[in-house]
Amino acid sequence: MIDQGDGEPRPGKEIAVIALGVVLLILGYLLDISILWTIGILLVVVGIIFWILGAAGRAVGGRRYWY
Repeated sequence: MIDQGDGEPRPGKEIAVIALGVVLLILGYLLDISILWTIGILLVVVGIIFWILGAAGRAVGGRRYWY
């Protein structure tokens, strides 16, 4: 979630991380490149973890909202 200064968080980069992970998963599968598949899985998992922590209001890396 990104804080715009008005106290209202909005969806942020965790969605972009998840989307990038999905794109890499698809490319890795179609091109049969295992490193893309592995990086894609890691990005999807990290993005989901940050999304859950941000939704729960937990501080991530010393910040209330992950940028």
